[in-house]
Amino acid sequence: MARYAAGTVDCPGSPKSVRIVVVGDKGTGKSSLIVAAASDSFPPNVPPVLPDTNLPLEFFPDGVPVTIVDTSSSFVDVLEVSFDISARGLRPEDREMVAEELRNADAVVLTYDCGRPETLEGLSTYWLPELRRLEVKVPIIVAGCKLDLRDDNSQVSLEQVMSPIMHQFREIETCIECSALKQLQAQEVFYYAQKTVLHPTGPLFDQESQSLKPRCVRALKRIFILCDHDRDGALSEAELNDFQVKCFHAPLQPSEIEGVKRVVQEKLPEGVNERGLTVTGFLFLHALFIEKGRLETTWTVLRKFGYNNDIRLADELLPPSLFKRAPDQSVELTDVAIDFLKGMYVLFDDDGDNNLRPQEIEDLFSTAPESPWTEAPYVDAAEKTSLGGLSFDAFLSLWSLMTLLEPARSVEHLIYIGFPGDPSSAIRLTRRRRLDRKKQQCERKVFQCFVFGPNNAGKSALLNCFLGRSYADNPGSTADERYAVNVVDESGSAKKTLVMREIPEGGAQGVFSSKESLAACDIAVFVYDSSDESSWKRATELLVEVATHGEATGYEVPCLMVSAKDDLDSFPISIQESTRVTQDMGIEPPVSISSKLGDFNNLFRKILTAAHHPHLSIPETEAGKSRKHYNRLINRSLMAVSIGAAAVVVGLAAYRVYAARKSTSA
Repeated sequence: MARYAAGTVDCPGSPKSVRIVVVGDKGTGKSSLIVAAASDSFPPNVPPVLPDTNLPLEFFPDGVPVTIVDTSSSFVDVLEVSFDISARGLRPEDREMVAEELRNADAVVLTYDCGRPETLEGLSTYWLPELRRLEVKVPIIVAGCKLDLRDDNSQVSLEQVMSPIMHQFREIETCIECSALKQLQAQEVFYYAQKTVLHPTGPLFDQESQSLKPRCVRALKRIFILCDHDRDGALSEAELNDFQVKCFHAPLQPSEIEGVKRVVQEKLPEGVNERGLTVTGFLFLHALFIEKGRLETTWTVLRKFGYNNDIRLADELLPPSLFKRAPDQSVELTDVAIDFLKGMYVLFDDDGDNNLRPQEIEDLFSTAPESPWTEAPYVDAAEKTSLGGLSFDAFLSLWSLMTLLEPARSVEHLIYIGFPGDPSSAIRLTRRRRLDRKKQQCERKVFQCFVFGPNNAGKSALLNCFLGRSYADNPGSTADERYAVNVVDESGSAKKTLVMREIPEGGAQGVFSSKESLAACDIAVFVYDSSDESSWKRATELLVEVATHGEATGYEVPCLMVSAKDDLDSFPISIQESTRVTQDMGIEPPVSISSKLGDFNNLFRKILTAAHHPHLSIPETEAGKSRKHYNRLINRSLMAVSIGAAAVVVGLAAYRVYAARKSTSA
């Protein structure tokens, strides 16, 4: 099984080119190594720094162009007492040039001189720490150049010399000794460098445990399921052949299939059953390929199914619309995607109790790189059942939240769990919010509400109650943003999804720091403690700030004031003051609620209704009113001038006609 197929450059996720940067101490043979590899000959005279060198495509079987970048090392001298980079004569422009090349590298070849032990010492005392300082996170190939100059009486092997260094610096992929003069392994240096980029070991295999890494297992499991067309849990001979042709462009002979089964069955009996190769056997085969150094086989399979070097789906497989949208547009799931998710929910809800348990959620995402809902903002964002699981509404709410916040990640995970259609059919771009206000209606199904308010106003309690939890539940740090998402029944309409985004008081300035920060907001709610006058004043200040920001940027949003803790005694003249302020700004009076008593006064429906009519409930500041009044005066003046000018033009034309007629009659 799995004859290696050359030419993977056309696969999604496969690197389209490889850029190898060569660095090392002065005189270690960098430039000579590059010329020897490219021309298959030893150069008698080499310039201090070579221009970028492209290796012939026929050198390597993958058809991926390789560019080798030489670097200046005139500033490096390992005999210096200090290894501090600032004390080694490095000119700032050279330092920055080398650093920039290293940041753009796909792999690094680090050279030393086999005949000069001090250059080997420089790897661990200067070069490798310096690469870490620059945060160069690419494979490193250590190349011992000038092998022909090494003392033949040396009894120390390369493995003995490099083992301590490789143990300290795990980023070193391999070490190789070469000679440009003798044409020994010069091309092999760059072959290994290219191979570490195209077929890296790190993402696939854990060397310490000698096992496939979890993300690799999940990807291969998904590939197995996609190839198991009859869903019987095993790959038949026909399915194995289809897989082989897709990945390697050649079918397997019956004897080869039997040979594969025999190898698996001898080592792992459960890897084969009467129907064919099981998922356990499929994973075992790939572990075997990697152990035998045939990483290209597993990488070819992964690339054919769209995986990149991070074992995630390549961006090319995602709809372009995900990356091109206006700031006030959002992304929602289509009915096609929702129907698919309904089917997946039923499939994984084993006992059909409308409660997808945590283990069942993990099973659902077992073919994704990881479960996307185990961390903020998703981990506590939806209502849980009494058994700690998710109802279908809560399940769909989390998908809607992920599609709103991270649409590319949402579509990516739809593909991971088996969405069968064109990924672009799973999502739709909503109309721009600015246009919604002009048309005075909204077609969205998912609305985002920003929840502002001072500390201890009751914001967290409000979100807790929105998710059916106790108002006193501890949500964690109040300094972090928090999301809550749920389905709301709008009066006389279909269910809509409401996303509540709690913005801590300290985080409000961050919202106002960007011109487009309110673009994704459908409605802003301002919560204050009705028993605390200072809380009310701060909430009013935040309302004015939001209104001012919206007027200045054009991203105006409907606003609603919420008077929380209604079970406590209100501060004097609270009702009159709050009513006056909201009337002056042109929005509804505050809605009184008590999270403690569970009295929400239909708040969530009111929020949804206000968001659904985006032209209403938009607050106006005094400056905004003055600006509108001024603009109206200017427009009236311009209209009067236009009418006057038109009258003059018409009068002049009439006079000319009259004059022409008079002249004719005369």
